[in-house]
Amino acid sequence: MSDPGKTEIRCEVCPRGCLLREGQTGACRARSAGKTGTTSLNYGKITGLALDPIEKKPLACYRPGSRILSIGSFGCNLFCPFCQNYEISQTGLSEEAERTRLFVREMTPEQLCALADELRGEGNIGLAYTYNEPLVGWEFVRDTARLVKEAGMDNVVVTNGCVKKEILREVLPCIDAMNIDLKAFTEEGYVRLGGDLQTVQETIRLASRECHVEVTSLIVPGLNDTEEDMEREAAWLAGIDPFIPLHITRFFPRYRMNTGEPTSVRLMEKLEKTAKKHLQRVYLGNI
Repeated sequence: MSDPGKTEIRCEVCPRGCLLREGQTGACRARSAGKTGTTSLNYGKITGLALDPIEKKPLACYRPGSRILSIGSFGCNLFCPFCQNYEISQTGLSEEAERTRLFVREMTPEQLCALADELRGEGNIGLAYTYNEPLVGWEFVRDTARLVKEAGMDNVVVTNGCVKKEILREVLPCIDAMNIDLKAFTEEGYVRLGGDLQTVQETIRLASRECHVEVTSLIVPGLNDTEEDMEREAAWLAGIDPFIPLHITRFFPRYRMNTGEPTSVRLMEKLEKTAKKHLQRVYLGNI
């Protein structure tokens, strides 16, 4: 139980704005309140580490055919019932059994940069921050990305985009490419997931000015699976840049939505056709 005499601190990392007393952990499970602000609980705590094809991020139009060292930690500020990586995204430091099972290792930015450099001979172009939501631990992304960039390698961020612009601007100077999830194109859809559509839109706008951006929409039945939704989403993206790559990805039952059928292939093809009325580069995934 928190001490009612302690000062409350508002986390300023994402639009959720958790109001916390000293020592309390935010909804993302990855940030804790101190005396003057929140600090990262997942700094350097790596739960996933793999040398992946760049297309797996997914990035279709950024250095195709290359490979990138991909890392993840724990925590996320959204609560998607269809999460593909819920084992780490919905896990916190205080959950001892999960922490012991999931942590691969603790690594410093210097160690990760050195590992990325060692793997250049295997086709590695840099580092991708992915698997969980990397920007809930933005300090580690910033510190590591600076070293990776100084070493002449690339940085990629795979994010849900629910981050305040002040935090985004801290990491963007060293980021070469981003894949940003656009999980729905209604505010009501984002409320269901614990996020904010306008914030994600602002992330896409800002990032598109500074680095290569691709967008992913997982088509989930009952959330974002109408042609009307895709029409509005694709038109909005085209207003930023008609050449923004859009990945329309097929949903398969997972996590708390583990019953029912995958999104129909016929619907996916219809949504692809709709998106292509506005966008030049549209890709179907998980078909």
